[in-house]
Amino acid sequence: MKVQDIMIRTPQSCNWNANLATVAEALWAGDCGSLPVVDDAGKVVGMLTDRDICIALGTRNQPASEITAREVVSGHLFACAPNDEIHKALETMKAQKLRRLPVLDKAGKLQGILSLNDLALHAEKQVGKKVPDLSYEDVVETLKAICEHRLPLAAAA
Repeated sequence: MKVQDIMIRTPQSCNWNANLATVAEALWAGDCGSLPVVDDAGKVVGMLTDRDICIALGTRNQPASEITAREVVSGHLFACAPNDEIHKALETMKAQKLRRLPVLDKAGKLQGILSLNDLALHAEKQVGKKVPDLSYEDVVETLKAICEHRLPLAAAA
């Protein structure tokens, strides 16, 4: 099974110059917890989560309308490609503790989003010796790895 078989093909995104008030409205309207952030050329530069917005607003003395996505998005982008095997994407999600992965073409342009929701909805129960392409166990193991608590930054230092 390939990522393109189950990814969301028409994901929302936000421009890196969008302010956090606009991004928060898009998250609310789209009933999602994160958005890919794209530069002016349409290349994905990162993911912005509702948590990122909350932390930015809680640690700065500025209104959401005065902070841009570019100021908040981290420079660490983990992604997959449409033709990647689904298990390769699962390994990235586990290792990086990510609930969503942007799906990018070779030029870095957004092609889709792969989320835990997509994985859960496409997982199949193993019947007898026939192992499905994406099993319930695959999804549960991924979720367990993602949910495992990280050490606080102060403790890790």
